Amino acid sequence: MISILAQVTGNVASAAGVFAAAIGVGIIGMKAAEAVGRNPGASGKILVQSVLAIAFAEGLGLLALFLAK
Repeated sequence: MISILAQVTGNVASAAGVFAAAIGVGIIGMKAAEAVGRNPGASGKILVQSVLAIAFAEGLGLLALFLAK
């Protein structure tokens, strides 16, 4: 019984971590598109920073996925 509860708790925690990373990626993409709309000349710098931020968010999502199991 306790092992089933531990598995369910781990699955919920890993799902929450991955869900939070997905929300973070969406917000980063939304704000990057907004920034490019405001200043199209800076699209190269915005792209680099947003790709790095997305990579860090996805890395934290994967970290949450593996640490919660």
